[in-house]
Amino acid sequence: MTSQFPPHEEFLAFAEKLADASREMLLDAAQQTQIIDTKADASFVTNTDKAIEKRMREMIAEAFPDHGVLGEEFPNTNIDAEFVWVLDPIDGTAPFIAGIPVYGTLIGLAWNGRPFIGVMDHPATLDRWTGVAHLFAKRNGQPVSVKTCSDLSQAFVTCSSPDFMSDSESARFSKLRKLVPYVQYGGSCFAYGTLASGRTDLAVDSGLEPFDVYASAAVIQGAGGFITDWDGQDISLDWSGKVIAAGDKDCLQAALLILAEK
Repeated sequence: MTSQFPPHEEFLAFAEKLADASREMLLDAAQQTQIIDTKADASFVTNTDKAIEKRMREMIAEAFPDHGVLGEEFPNTNIDAEFVWVLDPIDGTAPFIAGIPVYGTLIGLAWNGRPFIGVMDHPATLDRWTGVAHLFAKRNGQPVSVKTCSDLSQAFVTCSSPDFMSDSESARFSKLRKLVPYVQYGGSCFAYGTLASGRTDLAVDSGLEPFDVYASAAVIQGAGGFITDWDGQDISLDWSGKVIAAGDKDCLQAALLILAEK
């Protein structure tokens, strides 16, 4: 499967340069008072979200002018291109505002619409996950892999917030919740890193966009894991909504039987 992808070295090195720039800005911003707005979907946005994405877009335009960009804070550009950068300058803006250190910058590169390269940078904890889909994943330069858990009754689950779910989605998630021993809430993108590192078994969320998941998808797939929507379909650049990630395919399939639309 890895042979289907182009060489990754140059792109991954550049993605880490983007993460370096973002980390510097975030560490500085964490010490400053933020200008906070509320977007149409009731989510928060700060002046730092916009500044970081602007800087990353400038770097991409200079290095790869033919590449597309799909980001959270500004209009998408050239997203039909072979390579599209998928950017979330601060995933977990609410935790960032609150000073809870689970926020991070997500930098994904899609190749022909598929997750290819991912960098998940968490400056508050000095953690960085990097990965190439179906090839490898690392945390702070050390290889990581998902763990085996085929039984839902043993699965450690994370969920950013059930508040993002519709009534129908919440009802399906509640059925899953009754079958697993524990759900850890509020981890934002950090929870997807811990899944790639073999610390958790399932991550279940709703109300997401491509920029929320592409970097995580490449890292999790690189660590040997799986990520789909709640109907078992692959995520795509025009997808939005429900996502489930798993370290074990059997565990994923069991969860999908509960979460899939009936």
